[in-house]
Amino acid sequence: MQFLFAIATSTAVQRGALWWAAHHRKHHQESDQEKDVHSPHIHNFVWSHIGWIANPKNFATDYDAVKDLSKYPELVFLNRFNKLVPGLMAIGLYFLGNWTANHWPSLETSGWQTVVWGFFISTTILFHGTATINSLSHLYGNKRFDTGDHSRNNFWLSIITLGEGWHNNHHHYMYSTRQGFYWWEIDPTYYGLRIMSWLGLIYDLKPVPKRVLEEGRRIDSSK
Repeated sequence: MQFLFAIATSTAVQRGALWWAAHHRKHHQESDQEKDVHSPHIHNFVWSHIGWIANPKNFATDYDAVKDLSKYPELVFLNRFNKLVPGLMAIGLYFLGNWTANHWPSLETSGWQTVVWGFFISTTILFHGTATINSLSHLYGNKRFDTGDHSRNNFWLSIITLGEGWHNNHHHYMYSTRQGFYWWEIDPTYYGLRIMSWLGLIYDLKPVPKRVLEEGRRIDSSK
């Protein structure tokens, strides 16, 4: 399942899973400080949204930051050849479009049309949705917990990113599988993971500790 998840994330064309994991861990250590490569407060909005990921200085993977994951050769392979899966996906979409055109001509589709919508446009939209967590969620929203940075909880971003918009929660207690700590904080990613755990596909989902939930309730009730 870990390998399949890594393949699925590769289709986003946002480099490899190990590259993302390494940057994410370093972000938590340096959030909105000078070494945070995508802080909108240290740099600017455009840089935090897209500039940092397009800069060659940030292309390398810090494998020392993900030693627990880099011990898996299949993950290292996918990370090193991170264009392989997106390339195969684009080719597959082209042939799917042609197959659809031959079998259901009434749909008026084609191989290239499927590639444009299923790969280029969808990938671009997905990227900007993902990037809002680096940019907008450190600028707009509510701060429940004092995390020492500018992370915010933002309902609208949680809808766009399927739960990651509860970013201040995540920065306060990053070890939990769940980012929407309370039932009213919509977290579709967590719901999907719970279903997969019921099916026995994944396990060891870490909950939000009771002490953290109580702390959040005290803060909310004092406002």
